[in-house]
Order: sequence, then structure tokens, then C-alpha cells
Amino acid sequence: MVFKTLRRGFFFFICLFHLCAHAQLLWQGVDSLYGKLPPSVHVYFTNQQVDTGAFRAFYLVADLKDKHLQFTTDTTVNRRLTPQQFYTKNDMPLAVVNCTFFSFETNRNLNVVIKDGKVVAQNAKTFKLPTDTTKLAKVYSGAIGIAKNRKADVAWIKTDSTSANAWATQFPYTSTGSFFSKNKSTGQTNTLPTYDPFNKWKMKTAVGGGPVLIQNGEIKITNNEERMFAGKAINDKHPRTAMGYTADNKLIILVIEGRNPNAGGATLTQTAQILKDLHCVEALNLDGGGSSCLLVNGKETIVPAGAGVQRPVPAVFVISEK
Repeated sequence: MVFKTLRRGFFFFICLFHLCAHAQLLWQGVDSLYGKLPPSVHVYFTNQQVDTGAFRAFYLVADLKDKHLQFTTDTTVNRRLTPQQFYTKNDMPLAVVNCTFFSFETNRNLNVVIKDGKVVAQNAKTFKLPTDTTKLAKVYSGAIGIAKNRKADVAWIKTDSTSANAWATQFPYTSTGSFFSKNKSTGQTNTLPTYDPFNKWKMKTAVGGGPVLIQNGEIKITNNEERMFAGKAINDKHPRTAMGYTADNKLIILVIEGRNPNAGGATLTQTAQILKDLHCVEALNLDGGGSSCLLVNGKETIVPAGAGVQRPVPAVFVISEK
């Protein structure tokens, strides 16, 4: 009898732990903190813990169907600007958020950026492998785009400097024989598969990042396919920026504060779970860490990591009112 009682108690504890570990966060509407917002845009905040650590996050939701809203991008060439500088440069839009990964050495984007239907920044042709930095791999990184009909899509993208278009596949893809050896005498070679799974990606606006976090409404982090982070790095906590969309055409921009005393950041898995709980059917991780920054009417949401100073970035995603 005692054994059965203990067993029931243990089972109850496990169930309670499971429920707590996956409990949805409680969000508070904070529109009033960010000036005048259109009826189709709202801002939410939480400081509820996702586990045992301090936590702070904001998300902005915008109705893609609202034709009074314009969704676009801005990027620089061989230089970087802070989100605040992009805000001023773009005539003080409704929202500005960091997006692509980039090279500190060249100040260039490593992911695709599409503006007004044109590719204005290319995906990096190759990446150093996180597991072996002496090798390079051809990688097709994730991106999120908005078409002319205001439908959103998350896909895996390839670009070519000879084409004004981006090409997309709807499933994670790594080309056969895509590893390169650094051989100065023979150069780099690549063997492509016998078929091409990519189709023209007809997006008016898009930004790249990676890895993809949610596909078909389920968490499926394509870190290995996109060769983003080595080992168990997806379980490390950092500031995060991510973007997704819902089945009823709502765009979700999520920023998670981290590397601060009152905010420890989140893992990629936790970030994906939050976006799923917000009903995203597809979602994408964007550049995080010290780059994470979301401005609403020019006001910061999370406090940027690194003494609260905004990091200059080469590209941003922008929402403005027409």
C-alpha cells in the first residue's frame, strides 16, 4: 500500500513537472508604452520564467492583411548601422528589428535580403563547418518572406549573384557532395545532385537567418541541415530574435532579452516552443546575441546585450504605416 502511494505520488510529481515545464507564458499587453499604434498591431511583454532563470521577452503581432501596413527591409553596403540609425534613415517607421547574420570583418550580410521583389543581399556561398573549421560547406539557409498578396512563407533559400531572383525549397536540403576541402592547388569543387528541388521564390520582402524552428505547426529545428551551431549549442541560452506567422496571417516578431542580470535569454528549443504557443505555423531564428533589438516607434523593447548599447547591423526588417 505504501509502495502504491509513493508510486502515485511520484507519478503525480512527474506529470506536474511536465506541465510546468511546458506551461505557456502569460503575456501582458503593453501597447500604451509605445505611443500610437494602428489597430492591427500590438505589443506584448512577459517576465514569467521559462525554467528556473530570470526571463524577459516581447513580441509584436501585426496583421499581414492590413493594407495600411507596409512590410519591407533596409540594408547597407560594406557598413553597419544601429537599429536606431535605421529608424531615422527610414523616416521613423512603426517597427525596426535586426535580422540577418553578418560578417564582422566585411560588415556584409551572410543571408538573403529581398526588398521590393529584388535580391539586395545574397546568401553566403559557403560556410565554415562548426564541427571542422578547416572545411567549408554549401548551405541553404532558412528565410522568411512576404509575397505581394501578403502571404508569408518560410523556406530554404539559394541565391546566385548572376540572378536577381532567390530560389527556394520547402524542405531542408543539403546538396550531395557539398563539402569542400581547402586545397590551394586544386581549388574548391562541388558535386551537385542530379535534380534541382528549388523553385523561384516570388517574395516582395524577405530576410534570412537560421535555423528554421517550426514547420507545419510543429517544432522541427533544422540546425544540422543548415549547419548553424555545433554540438549542443542550440541548448545554450542567449538573447534571441525570431519571426514567424500564424495560419490567420498574423506576423509575429519575438525578441528575448539575455546576458543581463534580470534576463538570461533562451535556448533555440525554448524559443521555438514560445512561437508554437503563439500559434506560429512556421518560424525562423534570426541573428541573436548582441544583435537582438526590436524598436517600436523608436523605443527599445528588450535591453540589448552588451551594456545596453545597440549593435550596428547591416540589415533590418521594417514595418511602417502607409
